[in-house]
Amino acid sequence: MRITGGKACSLQLKSPKGDFIRPSADSSRERLFAVLGGILEGCRFLDLFAGTGACGLEAISRGAISGSFVEQHPKALQTIKANLQIVSKAAGAKAEDFHVYRGDVLKWKPYSGEKFDLVFVDPPYPMIDQILPPLFEKIGDWLSEDGFIVFEMPAGKEWEFDGWEEFRCLGKKGKGDPTQRFIRKT
Repeated sequence: MRITGGKACSLQLKSPKGDFIRPSADSSRERLFAVLGGILEGCRFLDLFAGTGACGLEAISRGAISGSFVEQHPKALQTIKANLQIVSKAAGAKAEDFHVYRGDVLKWKPYSGEKFDLVFVDPPYPMIDQILPPLFEKIGDWLSEDGFIVFEMPAGKEWEFDGWEEFRCLGKKGKGDPTQRFIRKT
């Protein structure tokens, strides 16, 4: 697993041993970040169910100025912290502008008034149906005025919530690799 673009391009990322996380494939992240392009310069991100932190770390490499990672598994947290140090150094970013939080995403809250331009959501697939309703009840309050969510989910999975719209989808919605859905408040 590596950073696919930006100042830390090709930097190898650490990944914890075991099957308790499912990191986004390099090719999937590369496709996503090619689409995001210049949006990342100066953005503030939130990486939920962060795992290795690959999406947030990729954003740092490509110009994000601040961000937060939320994960509850202790080994994954150690990995995110180690990866954050090497990626922020390679990207010329200050590691202290990025925060790693241990916690349940459904119970976590950002600091009062904190807003994000981009939120990455990549939950464990077996839990999606339980996670989506409570997450979407509160996540809208965390977005900046033009902020949006990139939600990775299995191909073939459909969703619909009042007050939200999908405005782009990467990947095929039928079968195969996961899709990355771009979602914003209506």
